[in-house]
Amino acid sequence: MPDLLVKLYELPPLAPVLDELKEKNIVIRRPIGPENYAVIAWIREHFGAGWASEAENAFFRSTKSIFIAVRETVNEKGGVSSEMLGFGCYDATVKGFFGPTGVAEKERKQGIGRALLLACLHGMWDEGYGYGIIGSAGPVDFYKKTVGATVIENSSPGVYRGMLRG
Repeated sequence: MPDLLVKLYELPPLAPVLDELKEKNIVIRRPIGPENYAVIAWIREHFGAGWASEAENAFFRSTKSIFIAVRETVNEKGGVSSEMLGFGCYDATVKGFFGPTGVAEKERKQGIGRALLLACLHGMWDEGYGYGIIGSAGPVDFYKKTVGATVIENSSPGVYRGMLRG
């Protein structure tokens, strides 16, 4: 799968996408430190140890480079419970790269993946990046349509060449 290049200075706005999800009680946010183990365990369970390992790196940056999608439910006493639905990272594998990212299978087709992608890419822009790379992109057409990504020729396996697997 090829890497893709994204012009971060031409991103679609994030706010309307977040507002759309809020109507479904879905929030996109950066997790806080005490959520580290729960988030990483969820990623490992749904997407495997490799992605969990990459995502864990995103927790240890001074500005966390991971976003999570959660469904917030308010109980009759006013307490809030959260259910994890997905995640997205940047600068987890190497600097300037978006990914890994994933949404629970039963929660797909609601715009969660698009929101996580945009949150991460806007986060990169806010940190001073002009361009972002989507590493080893799976759904190339989705990225082209959503953020105008273009294929980087001869980029596979790219930074993943010779990677240890286990």
